[in-house]
Amino acid sequence: MALVGNTGRSGRVTTESSGDTPSRELATAEARVAAHSASLKKELGVRDLTLTQILFIVGLTWIGVAGKLGPSHVIFWLLALVLFYLPSAAVVMYLNKLMPLEGGLYQWAKLGFNQTIGFMLAWNLWLYVIVFTSEIGIACVTYLSYGLGPSAAWMTTSTWFVALCTAVILSLMVVTSTIGLSVGKWVHNTGGIFMIIIFSALLLLPVLGLLTGTLKEYHPLRTSIPSVSLYNLNILGKLGFGALGGFEYIAILAGETRAPSRSVGRSVLIAAPIIALMFVLGTSTVVAYVPTNDIDLIGPLPQVLRVGFGPFGIAGPLVTIAILMTLVMRVAQASVSFTAVARLPMVAGWDRMLPAWFSRLHGKYQTPVNSIAIVGASSFAIALLSLVGVGQAEAFQLLFNASGMFYALTYVVMFAIPLIGLRSVAPKPELWLKLASLSGLLMTVLYIALSVFPIIKVESVSVFAFKIILVIVVMNLVGIGVLVAARRGEGSVSTS
Repeated sequence: MALVGNTGRSGRVTTESSGDTPSRELATAEARVAAHSASLKKELGVRDLTLTQILFIVGLTWIGVAGKLGPSHVIFWLLALVLFYLPSAAVVMYLNKLMPLEGGLYQWAKLGFNQTIGFMLAWNLWLYVIVFTSEIGIACVTYLSYGLGPSAAWMTTSTWFVALCTAVILSLMVVTSTIGLSVGKWVHNTGGIFMIIIFSALLLLPVLGLLTGTLKEYHPLRTSIPSVSLYNLNILGKLGFGALGGFEYIAILAGETRAPSRSVGRSVLIAAPIIALMFVLGTSTVVAYVPTNDIDLIGPLPQVLRVGFGPFGIAGPLVTIAILMTLVMRVAQASVSFTAVARLPMVAGWDRMLPAWFSRLHGKYQTPVNSIAIVGASSFAIALLSLVGVGQAEAFQLLFNASGMFYALTYVVMFAIPLIGLRSVAPKPELWLKLASLSGLLMTVLYIALSVFPIIKVESVSVFAFKIILVIVVMNLVGIGVLVAARRGEGSVSTS
């Protein structure tokens, strides 16, 4: 295996030559990544990482998804926290301390297994963000319609308006990402602060309702025993991997972080309890105000804010401001995804698995400008395709499920690394970490197996499932084709 030795004070993997060629090659590869990263600007600290973790992980749709369970959501959240959230945090902290390298999970898979697995993981993570980012137009139009009131309801059914919003937002992301994290981190920090403010208002809303008599009762932790059904297992998988995944994502920017082996771990420890409380209590507010069957899965937060503050005479403008803040927050979330994933083609170029064109840095800002442009263009193309031939809710759900499955495949690899990867690293992962990895792996597999089924009404469940599977299979075959072409190209160059 690639790495022989242990970790020093910095947390970096220290390697010793074991006499075999693969070990020397992979040790050299790690040194090459560190050398490339030296030219990147170190803009991120613990505060930036913590706010970004909160912003990235707390997806606004999940309080709506969990709200569909009614009072039993508390049990499902607790199961998801124990079986997935805590295990994923432990595995991420372990792997980041071992390998704090630009590219994050891609590097962990490459050094934990091999370059092929690393490339396919990066390919699926890249696809996840492209599809996730392509949702931004649909989501933002929904928030705008809530913020502006009933007169703006037409926006959510206008294909051309959704496409226009998508084009404008993606263009701004390309510009911001090109300038770099000196500006981008403030976009992300602002989104994280807005997230905390908005959720604080959400959590205080029932208290205000009880004091003023507009809410008859509120029991945030009251629960009921859920039934065992395919639908409930589907929700559990979504609340595990879907809602609580993301701690590893910020590690992609390790080469642009000050003291990454320490800073990323600290940000996880700070953000984890805050995120857990936001999800559980936020869902309780949704359940208190909105009937289960009426919960809007695209915009549950603006929906509950308007319902909750509706009875107050001065609430209208305040709700509009809150919803517009939510819009900014959603854009900042997409910006985090966009900024980080644009680094994956860059690091793949460092490994000669993609043309050097992808690794070319902007002369002034030292950002991978070509990779950024490709991600922006691809996201816009997927956004346009998703609007063809289906309703708005079904288009959102199709994008939502497909992007989640791409992302889940990367987590399968991540949880497998402590279990069967890094065979020559000392010390070996402890038993508790392997058990945590197994728990996280099983929850991720549950999510993948059930994500082919929608949780909303669609014209045909079988056709919906077929579309999801077809997208996953075809796009991974494309990734294999890209990898084979890159290796052939490298082979022809080396023999010429």
